[in-house]
Amino acid sequence: MTELQSAGLRLPDGALAAASRRGGAGPSDHQAITVDGLTLMVPTHTSSAWASPFSARRDADGLGTLLREGKAVARIEFTPRARFAALQTLDGIPYSKIATLHGRDVLATTVLQTCIRYESRRKTCRFCSIGQSLAAGRTIERKTPEQLAEVARAAVLLDGVKHMVLTTGTPPTPDRGAAILCESAFAIKAAVPHLPIQAQCEPPDDARWFDRLSAAGVDTLGMHLEAVTPEVRERVMPGKASVPLDAYWRAFERAVAVFGRGQVSTYVLAGLGDSREAILASCERLVGLGVYPFVVPFVPIAGTPMEDHPAPSAGFMRELLAPLGAMLAAAGLRASDSKAGCGKCGACSTLSTYGG
Repeated sequence: MTELQSAGLRLPDGALAAASRRGGAGPSDHQAITVDGLTLMVPTHTSSAWASPFSARRDADGLGTLLREGKAVARIEFTPRARFAALQTLDGIPYSKIATLHGRDVLATTVLQTCIRYESRRKTCRFCSIGQSLAAGRTIERKTPEQLAEVARAAVLLDGVKHMVLTTGTPPTPDRGAAILCESAFAIKAAVPHLPIQAQCEPPDDARWFDRLSAAGVDTLGMHLEAVTPEVRERVMPGKASVPLDAYWRAFERAVAVFGRGQVSTYVLAGLGDSREAILASCERLVGLGVYPFVVPFVPIAGTPMEDHPAPSAGFMRELLAPLGAMLAAAGLRASDSKAGCGKCGACSTLSTYGG
């Protein structure tokens, strides 16, 4: 499964390819499939996927077969299109433009589909495609609290959604998106009180925003490092690198004090240029603070400056995830204990199969 997620998946069936997600924030150019009970987001529209040894076919029973170099290796299940996605708001906006299904049972949305980093070629994160889905008309720029609450209620009732992720592009305000996440979470919890929510943003300027997010109904918080060394941060995400690593470490400590151990997480994209040793050293520090480091393979997305950058090999990922899984197990940090969010879903990495 680690090899599958690194290499990607060829989908010769056009109907299958059409069901996968292209562009936008979060796991883009992916298809959600379930292998041996584990749901994975697998790259399908990337250059590496086109050359992957893995392919899939849909069988007569509605399930599928995973093939490696033409030989069947596993039965797989394709995540069906969400039923809530067929609905629209009273003013005619399709629910699918407000939120999407990630993995099997996670509702995800980018509350603000613009970002101060993305608006400048000199500042943009070179792997990011947040503007692609907006430019293609597959989403709207700003989702209101009322829209998010309406879609969340429908997703829980129609699709059995278990938790929700609220991420955002970074606005030109010192709170770095925390304010709009607060108002969004408050409205969603008023409509669906028992739906756990993860909010994701850059570290806000004032640590009191962590208390406000918690009071608004946010259960877990994600603040994503992506890269862990100053050199790679400056090269790959020059705008975001203006928020120094020290600011992240202070924010992690303050956030854990509010949300609790294991309820704060960070994304680390393996394959951007950080060494295995640097990533594991940062993960050790994160685990010591009570932060869950969700290490995922970098996926080169078409249309971004890094579309031709190679994805990490399966061997590199195994050398990272095996010791990280042991590290997490020894610390008693388990993704399953997280109340909501990317780590709990786990579909963008095979970390859970290594004990994490």
